[in-house]
Amino acid sequence: MKIKNIFLVGLASFGMASCNDYLETEAPSKLTDDYVFSTAEEANRLLNGVYQATCSSNTYGNAYLTTFCLNSDVEFTTSSAELKSASHNEWKLFDGEADGSGLESTWNAVYAAVERANNFVNAAENSDLYKSGNEDLNQMIGEAKCIRAMNYLDAVILWGDIPFSLTRTYDNESLIMPVASRDVILSTLIEDLRSAAPKMKMASKITEGVERCSKEFAWSLIARMSLFRGGYSLRHNDGDTKGYKMERPADYLDYYKIARTYADSVIKSGSHNLTKDYFTVFVDESNYKVATGDDPIFEIPFVQDVNGNIGYIHGPKGDESSAGGTEGKNIWGKSSGSVGLNAFYRFTFDSEDSRRNTIGYWSYSYDGTPVAVASYNNYCNKWSKFWDEAGTLGKNSSGNTGVNFPYMRYADVLLMFAEADNEIEGKPTDEAKAALKAVRERAFRSANNKSDKVDAYVDAASTKEAFFDLIVKERAWEFGGENIRWKDLIRWNMYNKVVYQQFWKYYGMGCDRDDSYDYEGIFNKLPGVCFYKVLSRDSLNKYPEKYTAEKYPELASYPNKTLDVLEFFRYDSDDLTIVNLWDNFGMNVDYMPSEVGSDAWSKVTFFSWLDDETGIAKAPCRCSLRGYIYIDVYGVITPASMPEFNSLDVLETLPPVRYMLPYPTDAITKSQGAYKNYYGY
Repeated sequence: MKIKNIFLVGLASFGMASCNDYLETEAPSKLTDDYVFSTAEEANRLLNGVYQATCSSNTYGNAYLTTFCLNSDVEFTTSSAELKSASHNEWKLFDGEADGSGLESTWNAVYAAVERANNFVNAAENSDLYKSGNEDLNQMIGEAKCIRAMNYLDAVILWGDIPFSLTRTYDNESLIMPVASRDVILSTLIEDLRSAAPKMKMASKITEGVERCSKEFAWSLIARMSLFRGGYSLRHNDGDTKGYKMERPADYLDYYKIARTYADSVIKSGSHNLTKDYFTVFVDESNYKVATGDDPIFEIPFVQDVNGNIGYIHGPKGDESSAGGTEGKNIWGKSSGSVGLNAFYRFTFDSEDSRRNTIGYWSYSYDGTPVAVASYNNYCNKWSKFWDEAGTLGKNSSGNTGVNFPYMRYADVLLMFAEADNEIEGKPTDEAKAALKAVRERAFRSANNKSDKVDAYVDAASTKEAFFDLIVKERAWEFGGENIRWKDLIRWNMYNKVVYQQFWKYYGMGCDRDDSYDYEGIFNKLPGVCFYKVLSRDSLNKYPEKYTAEKYPELASYPNKTLDVLEFFRYDSDDLTIVNLWDNFGMNVDYMPSEVGSDAWSKVTFFSWLDDETGIAKAPCRCSLRGYIYIDVYGVITPASMPEFNSLDVLETLPPVRYMLPYPTDAITKSQGAYKNYYGY
């Protein structure tokens, strides 16, 4: 039986076993030693309650992919507000406060999941079933420990030093959980999983497959935690509630070695591969297909019409009619498309990289008509309700898609291994190169010159620094829309540089492509006016010799085979090719298509970001990183100490980004003075 089919039973059975707020004083836990795990089947039902807590919309089901997916060179959400929001929750802009809306609910959701895991582990390890050496129960204990570790890891990334305990509230002397340092927390969790993993099963031996935590997921999670344990993070100055700096622990290399060991264990196990094409992995998830042995190592198992907004917040925005729902051939209902990708991100890809095809350029009206979008970002089209061939959720649906999210992928393990090995050895080894090549092989599987894009590309990096640069770029291309990029940049101590550069890219492009801010020399190469036509699905199917994957990859790979799409203008001659979605016409304006007549093309203008009234960039280009750097309508930079861009040398003088979240006000109040905020909150 699939795990999601028995979630609700597990939730009902386990409902009394967790507390809504870990600081509550009333009946914190009712799963005591008096409760007996009489059978593995009974334990399994209770374990489903642990999984269910992890599916909360306040964490993995929505908030982690939207509210707390911070802006970077990959994911990017804009704001036109010149002043801080009254809700104090603009975390993506680094401009929130301790009373920010949504902060407390996410904090409580994390600790509710942790409490359920602690309840399960403690009760299970005190049961007669455990004492008898039951293998199934040992597997389940490992699963609960994995769920606990991933919740703690992602909380540590967001908050740094946090309240920490592996003991259920029932057994604690105090209801106020003590704060532990992030280093102690991650080291403890790593050792906890190193002990649990040997007793766990491979995904192929588990009925639910990758919808349950497996041995290889435990190994992968150890590797991920180790890289964060050994990476940089924002740390407050001793005794100073306002100051902060970026530091990494002195023993970081020890943890890179652990990361390499456990990533290598996954690789050598042969339990996963990258056989499926890149886009297919996510399209299959959108069609509720669960495959064991390919890229996904652990998928968070959401339930249709119950939880999970994957494919609602991702993919093209889909409007509903004024009466509600969608009509005609649009059978997929409403979608928000709120996970935005940086407007410049798509131009970083090689033209033959299949991962570029997961970026979206049009939305849909209620009747299924495609609408060109010229915004400050693009859609992340990895998952979408529109990809579900059966239209399972129906015309009147919105969120709670039940589409699984791949929390851990094999591609990540390969890249973690390559990164750790390069850092340890001080140069790219053959093993590290092979891991990186495996990821790129899938991306360029259909490329005409695959060997150049894979083997030659990787082999050209002969130094530690050059190979690390390849890893940095590869992880950007591989994990778009998965809430990984900003976290990587933090542990590499690159976040302030990237945030600063993105600000000036948006601002410079908004200032009529001001080349004084164009440190990459790309502004005048990017398309301005872009011509397009609505292309019916019948026409697309009728002329396969025209709409080839080589010339129109965004159409050939498009997963929805029912709705119309947009054809973007392309000019081809013996000596000139202009692909309007990617190229600026420049001096070749004579080749622009007609906007009138029987062969009329519509047009949309990209990067029209200049405010004619102020003469500088529009608000979204100035306000979207407001908590770190902001320029007002008069051109004044805030903070005053922030340097204006004039060369790449300025990157070495930048202050760190205050990405850390504050403890919620309510948690501080209930802690009776045990907790306090740092980082200037």
